[in-house]
Amino acid sequence: MTMAGGETWTWFDGAWTRGAPMVASAADHGLWLGSCVFDGARAFEGVAPDLELHCARLNASARAMGLNPPLSDERIAQLCREGLSRFSPGAAVYIRPMCWARDGGAALIAPDPDSAAFCLCLEELPMAPFKGFSITLTRYRRPLPSMATTDAKAACLYPNNARMVREARARGFDNALALDALDNVAELATSNVFIVRDGVAMTPIPNGTFLNGITRQRVIGLLRDDGIEVRETVLTVEDVRAADEVFSTGNAHKVMPVTRFDDREYPVGPVTRRARELYWDFAHGRL
Repeated sequence: MTMAGGETWTWFDGAWTRGAPMVASAADHGLWLGSCVFDGARAFEGVAPDLELHCARLNASARAMGLNPPLSDERIAQLCREGLSRFSPGAAVYIRPMCWARDGGAALIAPDPDSAAFCLCLEELPMAPFKGFSITLTRYRRPLPSMATTDAKAACLYPNNARMVREARARGFDNALALDALDNVAELATSNVFIVRDGVAMTPIPNGTFLNGITRQRVIGLLRDDGIEVRETVLTVEDVRAADEVFSTGNAHKVMPVTRFDDREYPVGPVTRRARELYWDFAHGRL
């Protein structure tokens, strides 16, 4: 058994197991031909914001991959809450439901829709402190919808993101700014990206090349409700360089400031701080 974080619990085939048991065979289509989708939700400080939306997105991803989800959105959410009860109160937990095809073959690389398997893995994983990180450009691009299953949170897309991160870290940076095939800004290698200019927050308009993140959508709504203008628009590298603030949104660590892009430095500005505050207030039911 292997665990990426700390305390781990896995639900598979109707039972909970402490740790990370083996759940796939060498002949599983998902292992062999990549028909695996997943989602990531978060529990921290006794809350699990937007849990139901993450569970629903898992099943939407499964359908985009050509699979018939074996569990309903509601049942997955129920299992997530059941699993969280096995951790100490307030633990920071990464919640990862997964679905993949068991059957398929060399002559028919498409998965058998009714062979979908499901498991749920919950790992104790600390939230990152609210501090800045650095980014640089990467030569790798986000694929167009005609090139890959970009409408799913599919495991097969992540090796491309991983080589973006490897390239950035080899240059001494933490993360990468990813462009689409038309050289417009898409996202960071591991999260969505926002810039701020003259008090206006801007983020790439969803064009099918990146996931329209659940935390991204939540932060847009929270900022707008707070009276801050948010524009979903086409952004260039030059727009990012000229920004007053840059921040990212994603499930793993929610709202995080970017403080350096190559040799351009940014402060942790007021809109970034407000986005973080608003998200925490939302998560704890204080809005």
